Amino acid sequence: MTDAAPFSEDPVADLVSLLDIERIEVNLFRGQSPDDGMKRVFGGQVIAQALVAAYKTVENRVCHSLHAYFIRPGDPTVPILYEVDRARDGKSFATRRVVAIQHGEQILNLSCSFQTPETGFTHQSPMPQTKKPDELMSEDELRAMAKDHIPKEFQKQFSRPRPIELKPVDPRQMISPAKTEPKKQMWLRARGKIDANNVALQQCLLAYASDMGILDTATKPHGVNWFTGGVQMASLDHSMWFHEPFDMSDWLLYTMDSPSASGARGFNRGEVFTQSGTLVASVTQEGLMRPREPKFKN
Repeated sequence: MTDAAPFSEDPVADLVSLLDIERIEVNLFRGQSPDDGMKRVFGGQVIAQALVAAYKTVENRVCHSLHAYFIRPGDPTVPILYEVDRARDGKSFATRRVVAIQHGEQILNLSCSFQTPETGFTHQSPMPQTKKPDELMSEDELRAMAKDHIPKEFQKQFSRPRPIELKPVDPRQMISPAKTEPKKQMWLRARGKIDANNVALQQCLLAYASDMGILDTATKPHGVNWFTGGVQMASLDHSMWFHEPFDMSDWLLYTMDSPSASGARGFNRGEVFTQSGTLVASVTQEGLMRPREPKFKN
């Protein structure tokens, strides 16, 4: 018997439902995972659900930063408990610590800070020049082209409906990828209308999407990826800063680079822009990147 939530034909509604975690005590919440064929819970899901839990303990404040450590792989067949510590409620800022628990053990620790909205000085880095979404193929189209080359054990995971639509600017070969510089860009948006006034939901959806593909950036100079093998990969920590409001129903440009890989770890950075060029979020992630024998060879 499984507690995983099945996917329907509306993956955005599924994701929003997935983030509607259940309160079972004042500071204790329970979340589920989708039945999507994955052997472990997607890291972006745990971050997003943990942020939802924190948001349920604050009022009239907006998250401006979060920092998460992945401790153990999540089990998609059982619920995840989220325990919130109300660390501080100040005049302008509130701090929360969230522990995600399965089988009596921590799988993620997240700390986040919330601020009462206010104005101040502003500046930002410029948005890079790149192709527009309507000039690019979607990841769905790219996956359909590669489907015949995918082993049967990966088919369910590979072809499942996804709540976030992706359009890579410079698509990478899924089998035997070439060695390229550690940079990537992709457009992303939710596959449906999201309430623009629900800032908490917008941020939680972007937190979910921010874990898509960023770790892979560090593998590009080495000609390996999670699918073909040659490397053991796992997210170790993930941080985000929210700068400006945004709408996940509209296309957002996610630009990523990896300035360093060492000690069997890859370090990655990301910036998220609206189509009009506003920088709305920044991301960093470090992950395990341990060399392994490739699964598939030409």
